[in-house]
Amino acid sequence: MCGLLGLLTSDGSAAHAVDAVSSASHCMRHRGPDEPGTWHDDDLVFGFNRLSIIDIEHSHQPLRWGPPEAPDRYALVFNGEIYNYVEIRAELARDEEAVFATEGDGEAIVAAFHYWGPDAVRRLRGMFAFAIWDTVERSLFLARDPFGIKPLFLATGPGGTLFGSEKKSLLELIGRVVLDGALDPWALDPRAIEHYTVLQYVPEPETLHASIRRLESGSHATLRPGQAPDIRRYFTPRFGVHPFTDATRQSRYDEIAEVLADSVAKHMRADVTVGSFLSGGIDSTAIAALAIRHNPDLITFTTGFERDGYSEIDVAVESAEAIGARHVVKVVSEREFIDAIPQIVWYLDDPVADPALVPLYFVAREARKHVKVVLSGEGADELFGGYTIYKEPLSLKGFDRLPGFLRRAAGRASDRIPEGTRGKSLLHRGSLTLEERYYGNARSFDDARLRAVLRDYRPEWTHTDVTAPIYAMSEGWDPVARMQHVDLFTWLRGDILVKADKITMANSLELRVPFLDPEVFAIAERLPYDEKIAHGTTKYALRKALEQIVPAHVLHRKKLGFPVPIRLWLAETEMYDWAHEIIEHSQTDHILVKEAVVAMLDEHRAGTVDNSRRLWTLLMFMVWHGIFVEKTIVPQITDHTYPVRL
Repeated sequence: MCGLLGLLTSDGSAAHAVDAVSSASHCMRHRGPDEPGTWHDDDLVFGFNRLSIIDIEHSHQPLRWGPPEAPDRYALVFNGEIYNYVEIRAELARDEEAVFATEGDGEAIVAAFHYWGPDAVRRLRGMFAFAIWDTVERSLFLARDPFGIKPLFLATGPGGTLFGSEKKSLLELIGRVVLDGALDPWALDPRAIEHYTVLQYVPEPETLHASIRRLESGSHATLRPGQAPDIRRYFTPRFGVHPFTDATRQSRYDEIAEVLADSVAKHMRADVTVGSFLSGGIDSTAIAALAIRHNPDLITFTTGFERDGYSEIDVAVESAEAIGARHVVKVVSEREFIDAIPQIVWYLDDPVADPALVPLYFVAREARKHVKVVLSGEGADELFGGYTIYKEPLSLKGFDRLPGFLRRAAGRASDRIPEGTRGKSLLHRGSLTLEERYYGNARSFDDARLRAVLRDYRPEWTHTDVTAPIYAMSEGWDPVARMQHVDLFTWLRGDILVKADKITMANSLELRVPFLDPEVFAIAERLPYDEKIAHGTTKYALRKALEQIVPAHVLHRKKLGFPVPIRLWLAETEMYDWAHEIIEHSQTDHILVKEAVVAMLDEHRAGTVDNSRRLWTLLMFMVWHGIFVEKTIVPQITDHTYPVRL
């Protein structure tokens, strides 16, 4: 787990940018405080910050490798982990007579690319964003893992292409060494702002800066000096295309348990201590229960709040005791929560309006005192059908039988029903097709509210900009599979994995997600509808598979998400005053109607409407704008020093 930064120049001037790249790399030192490094030739310069996890004494980066006839042909920078690197190295040594100088996974990537070409990415089980420079072909190969666990940002202009793990590092360089004044590197993207306001995150490949984009999950790119990137998708998830045919239900469950156990075993590979996050839910509990088989001294970590109904600490403690893990708890106060927000937004690069990332920051900081790597349960809901909203097609099934004109009439009728009236939402959503109504778990502003708060509201910029191409890939699938497919491309990689990467890396902690493994997905994609949403529960097949793995008290526990008390806090003095001050001093009048935002805050405090998530979306944007645009908010970022081994 590390941070990479690079520049491919158009005119062979890379040597002049080495110091600038090295300096810009420092603002993501938290991603790899163990060892910085740079490398360059005439066309390209790499910068790197290493968090040493595997083959600590060697596997330095930027890494050089090549076949015996050209031993230094390639240069690599790599962020992530390849969990089947042992098997890949053995296969390449046996079949291709590849020679290795280290014991790490970096050489496995480069050698696989040399012998297998771009299709090598399909063979990698892991999380990754990497860049390989071929000094012979003078070509750069960039790739990102199938699910988007690791980030990779791109900016291309007349002077060349910048790429890196964090947007803030690109912003340090972009105006001077890439765009040459042809574009304004600080110009914001108004469509991305509108998408953020609706979705609560910035969808790939957008960022809030118009000059910077992201290489999408499951994609790779080939670049040559002076040419635009040739970007291609190598992985497209497909649910239900090859369903189980001759397997009994029990054999399906056994197969799920086996493949997940294998994934956890491979995710435990490290030369440092591996711990595990543990909430009150089935996903993280399953991961921890499987992990302790490989590390009997496993430490688990939980966070919560001192508010009734907003903590899963008691359940997590009971789970840790049941599996025999040592457990560490971090309780977050309201004051700590508020004070940490500027630092957290700085680490994020773009705002993510998910309050759960704040307690994640604190539990990651606590975990880093004990371990260098943690496992977590992200991805289980998207793969196995865990969100309650996936039950919606069942509740709206009657509407599907109505002719179009009656569904539209139902929509008009819902518009006349007062806000908050029972049945209004059901009638409105039933009047819409799946493609119209579902754009992921995040639901913040409807059109009327959006028009009230955005200064330059553009109704033609809708969530369908993001979801229409995704739905087009899932024609003919059952509705739950289509919703899962949308979430893999939106909520998972826009919210869940962004906060998982950025917030743990803020604390120089590597987070691994065993559910998001190609072999696990190969089983999950074959599950029929009734193995996901069945018997009044979610993730039915997964729960059956885990009956002998997780403690009984969490096996059928209702999913809560991560409860954060912002609804209560925003109506109380301390956070209300903080929010009011953010709004008052924010220089976003050209983007937001601040009077409407203040009215929403007061409305929320009065208790007439729960505006907490909508307010949080706007407040996070205002904090972000204060940091990255106005420069009026200056987070206190400390260069922490951690032991290389832990």
